[in-house]
Amino acid sequence: MTAVPDPAATIPAIVLCDGKFAHADGKTAHGLVRHSELYDIQAVIDATLAGRDAGEVLDGRPCGIPIVADLESALAAARRAPKILILGVATDGGRIPPDYFPVLERAIRAKLDVMSGLHEELNDQPRLVALAKERGVTLTDVRRAPAKRDLHFFTGKIEEVTCPVIAVLGTDSAIGKRTTARLLVKRLNERGAKAVFVGTGQTGRMQGGRYGIILDSIINDFVTGEIEHAVHEAWKHEKPDIIVVEGQGALTHPAYPGGFEIIAGARVRGIVLQHAPGRKTLDGFPQYPMPDLGREIQLLELLSLSPVIAITLNHENLDKAGVEAWKARLAKEHGKPVTDPLWDGADALVEAVAQTYGIDVKR
Repeated sequence: MTAVPDPAATIPAIVLCDGKFAHADGKTAHGLVRHSELYDIQAVIDATLAGRDAGEVLDGRPCGIPIVADLESALAAARRAPKILILGVATDGGRIPPDYFPVLERAIRAKLDVMSGLHEELNDQPRLVALAKERGVTLTDVRRAPAKRDLHFFTGKIEEVTCPVIAVLGTDSAIGKRTTARLLVKRLNERGAKAVFVGTGQTGRMQGGRYGIILDSIINDFVTGEIEHAVHEAWKHEKPDIIVVEGQGALTHPAYPGGFEIIAGARVRGIVLQHAPGRKTLDGFPQYPMPDLGREIQLLELLSLSPVIAITLNHENLDKAGVEAWKARLAKEHGKPVTDPLWDGADALVEAVAQTYGIDVKR
């Protein structure tokens, strides 16, 4: 079974996502609201949604995390005194939004540690560094590139892994790959199979994932080796029935091409493909249409020499009836199980995985 984090053992935190929580750029905040083994989220800062519940905005179900207008309101609303402010945005190019800097300074003055998963690093900002030193707080850049001496080159040791390794990949960026992977792992464990999540991005690290890398902070020569090492470590220490690897970007995305490194480094035996049929264009790139799902399936199966075992839907821009129509249409077109894990739960996905790899799960 997946352990439920003890709130008393977690760090009370505020998430800064001003103007972004209702958008794909807020995906780090979304991940922390939905799941964190390290942080007890006290509030989300987004003045455009102040007064609402973060879970209600995100998934239509209240979760008890308030959305507030500013840092001062977040401090006042907190059930436990916050220790840290986390930047909850994943912006194009990894830049800190300019209007966030005054909030960061106020947080440091309030003696909060600050954490960011963006490429533009907190520790490269002289004003923030000086203020943090003065106030005795820590600035943490999760996406900071690891030292070359600590990186692993691909060796082939991945062939020692005896359990199935699957990847949750997508047809676009910010489409829900990590969320689907988390839901699948959680439900597999609840139904008696031992599943392990291997993260590949900064949000997975912030959520407390034990195994994983931050793929886009690693020098290209070492990317597949680092993926191999993370998967091998998960298998060696956990001896799971299955390993689920979080995808990054999308195979044919012009700005965030991703997926092949995971296919190659993890030697995946199957793929769950996340798609958003309600999207017309790539997220953040309106000049590029969403890719053809059938073509993406063909490419992924050709590159991996393994099947796409299920299609999972992001219901952006769709109502329940629209999702049901797309599920029926895509299942007929591609002959694969189709489900929306957020609205349907992950049981259909668990069944697809269990049947494909002969994993025993409780009914």
